[in-house]
Amino acid sequence: NPEIMLLYMQITCKPKSCSLFYLDINECETIQQACQGEMKCFNHYGGYLCLPRSASVITAPEPSSQSEPSVPVESNEAFNPCPVGYRAQGDTCVDIDECELDMHDCQPSQECINTVGTYTCQCPDGYSKIGIECVDIDECRYRYCQHRCVNVPGSFSCECEPGFQLAGNNRSCVDVNECEMGAPCQQRCYNSYGTFLCRCDQGYDLGPDGFSCNDIDECSYSSFLCQFQCVNEPGRFSCVCPEGYELLGTRLCQDVNECETGTHQCGTGQVCVNIHGGHQCVNSNRCQDPFVQVSENRCICPVVKPECRDLPFSIVHRYMSITSERSVPSDIFQIQATSVYPGAYNSFRIRFGDENDEFYIRQINNISAMLVLARAVTGPKEYVLDLEMVSVSPLINYQTSSVLRLSVYVGPHAF
Repeated sequence: NPEIMLLYMQITCKPKSCSLFYLDINECETIQQACQGEMKCFNHYGGYLCLPRSASVITAPEPSSQSEPSVPVESNEAFNPCPVGYRAQGDTCVDIDECELDMHDCQPSQECINTVGTYTCQCPDGYSKIGIECVDIDECRYRYCQHRCVNVPGSFSCECEPGFQLAGNNRSCVDVNECEMGAPCQQRCYNSYGTFLCRCDQGYDLGPDGFSCNDIDECSYSSFLCQFQCVNEPGRFSCVCPEGYELLGTRLCQDVNECETGTHQCGTGQVCVNIHGGHQCVNSNRCQDPFVQVSENRCICPVVKPECRDLPFSIVHRYMSITSERSVPSDIFQIQATSVYPGAYNSFRIRFGDENDEFYIRQINNISAMLVLARAVTGPKEYVLDLEMVSVSPLINYQTSSVLRLSVYVGPHAF
């Protein structure tokens, strides 16, 4: 029992009357180790309390000698036929309102409530009465709060963890949607329970602060993103092609055929020849004396002219374009005989234009051969090769030759 009542009784007498006085003893000072362990001793009028050291107690001043309760004993007091707490009124007993008559011993912090025949002393909200003292109730012991509870004298308050706020009942915690309350995300915000996440659009990386978004330079990651050139842009990248090419899809480049689109500058008497990255304008009649033009791109040297004796009978003009840095050896052009004499043997050779041995001829059969690129070449560059077919007929003791004059244009790029 935390309450022990110890009082000294003192009797004071005056002429014709005596009064009884009770003097409080401070047990916390007079009793050695009045409270054990983690309990603390609190003295109060008529006793003492052993309470936890964290307890808050509203103490009242000890009654002075003038205000100490006394029970007057009149030597000539009339007999009261009513029980304690009542007074005689005529032939009946009526209740005495001790609160109104200030005949109670409630502490200043307590409220006096009159009851039939007596009274009670009530503590304020948030306190419980132990003995005659009001002791703070630690509401946090009862886990009223969902997250954190803060006890204060006579009351308590609830607090929430970051990312939450108190609900209408002031006890529960509900999630805060930071995305709707101005979260510092630069691009995208995703609310989650108790927090939020920042995310970036495609083409951006989340910064070290977790809020900002930084552009990703995709072009710096690889040189193979674009066939020609990569251009970084905010949140993305694009591919561009050199002059004379157009974008095929999003990454590849293809040659623009200026001869078909009509964007060439060839004049009258010229023929447009499309090549990688551009075009060439060549004369429609490229036959030189003693050769005469007999059809488009074909010249012959008439046998009736003496100067044609040691020259090829015919020259056919052809044009082709290849890319730079082509893998080698590489077949690039096939030669095919258009007319064959019975019993004739045909051989093929490069008559002119291959001074650096960058090409060679591989004969396939008696009527065809393949021009092979032997070394890697880089453009822009132009080769003019005279590919000769020599025909020998032992039956009629006849030999003739014809030339295919091939203009090979090497483009400036590997595409």
